[in-house]
Amino acid sequence: MGSWGTLGPALLSLAGVALGAGGSLLGQFLVSRMSARQLEFQESTAHRAELKDAVLKFLSIASQVEKAVLRRPSGDDVAVDGFAVDPELDLLVDDLWLAQAEIDLAAGSEPLRGATYRYAAGLAEAARSGTNDTSALRGPQARFMDAAYDDMWPGRRRTTGDSPAPR
Repeated sequence: MGSWGTLGPALLSLAGVALGAGGSLLGQFLVSRMSARQLEFQESTAHRAELKDAVLKFLSIASQVEKAVLRRPSGDDVAVDGFAVDPELDLLVDDLWLAQAEIDLAAGSEPLRGATYRYAAGLAEAARSGTNDTSALRGPQARFMDAAYDDMWPGRRRTTGDSPAPR
């Protein structure tokens, strides 16, 4: 019984040290996990902001191209060798391709890159062809918007009329 009197406090001290070390390690693990989640959230937020700016710029230029296509007269009098001649529209199409390249660099997914390219190609073709019918662009435009949403908010279901809730 005398040995427990001297050995007991030593064992309890050792158990306290082990418990303290375990608690410290658990705390460090939780802090590191929280830091990783915060970093992931910050990166996601930065990506979304960068991509949003690129998408809005692209949509602004796409709208300008479409309006210019719709404004111009239709027919052979505006086309030379089957291609429309409009220096202002040519500059807008050049800006459109630059905006498409910005999305290509900022996009996190291949579907967005492809949808952006197909939409830009359709706009460029409408600008070049001399026709002012842009109804064929609605499908590529909708696929572009869906792909942009999916890239900015992966895994979230998009429903008609809903906007993403802020996090």
